[in-house]
Amino acid sequence: MAQIDFGGVVENVVTRQEFPLSKAREILKDEIVAVIGYGVQGPAQAMNMRDNGINVIVGQAPEFRADWDRAVADGFVPGRSLFTVEEAAAHGTVIQYLVSDAAQRTLWPVLRPYLTTGKALYFSHGFSVTYKQHTGVIPPPDIDVILCAPKGSGTSVRRNFLAGAGINSSFSVFQDYTGRAEERVIALGIAIGSGYLFPTTFEKEVYSDLTGERGVLMGALEGIMEAQYQVLRENGHSPSEAFNETVEELTQSLIRLVDEKGMDWMYANCSATAQRGALDWKPRFREATLPVFRQLYEKVSSGEECVRVLTSTGAPGYREQLNTELAEMGSSELWRAGAAVRKLRPENK
Repeated sequence: MAQIDFGGVVENVVTRQEFPLSKAREILKDEIVAVIGYGVQGPAQAMNMRDNGINVIVGQAPEFRADWDRAVADGFVPGRSLFTVEEAAAHGTVIQYLVSDAAQRTLWPVLRPYLTTGKALYFSHGFSVTYKQHTGVIPPPDIDVILCAPKGSGTSVRRNFLAGAGINSSFSVFQDYTGRAEERVIALGIAIGSGYLFPTTFEKEVYSDLTGERGVLMGALEGIMEAQYQVLRENGHSPSEAFNETVEELTQSLIRLVDEKGMDWMYANCSATAQRGALDWKPRFREATLPVFRQLYEKVSSGEECVRVLTSTGAPGYREQLNTELAEMGSSELWRAGAAVRKLRPENK
């Protein structure tokens, strides 16, 4: 591993320079990687590994027709590289369990008999193992249990791979039966196209992931966008102006500067008025949200959030409820204005 200084804290990470794809291929040459589930992460990881020369098959329930047909459209052939969940699990030496957290609990009794001695059970989220008292997902003792969690959606994992870049991923070994668990998971992380890999634990991965999704990455982001947009509209600003100042400038300009060289560089490349105002107001937003983040983390680490998620997503009619909530968001004035703005971008003209 390479030692990297992250702001004064030295961490060990795995880069593609020290662990090239050729090494990953050598480690995985005798493995059959069975990707179970072709929903969010499954397609990207399966196609990236296939493109990198890894022996990949997909296990997908045929009754979920849209996902089955998507796998076929992506080049997986029924009976050759696309199977039922049970068939794929029987063939695979590495089982990548990439169905949703709720589905992992439901599907576990089906998958469990195929986890025979020496196989590897791979997760991209620590949820089911960390909260095993709620999910019932307790791996047998004679297999490797590993985790590689890309820090991005499946769509981003695939897009970055095709662009020659990579999504950074965390990795962990929960159980090392064969003595090869770490080299297996690092090889798989390289094979799915990770930019670099950093070590974690199953528990830390799920705590940080649930906090991030509910916080800055999704929940807090949408919440503060809605609040700012509402205040601007209440004060007579047009939908176009309110959207551009709330979303468009962030996503099309400022966040790209942050990505390029950091937040301080973005500040340095804004007007003096913007700099001063942002620096003055930043502490107020931090202090206002810090109690919310502390409460969120406590609910995640206690398991309360796990129970709430499993109860909600497992309830009858949940899919219809979810679709209704997403439709309400999409039909709000904020995101209808966004659709209009996107159509006016030069690349769409």
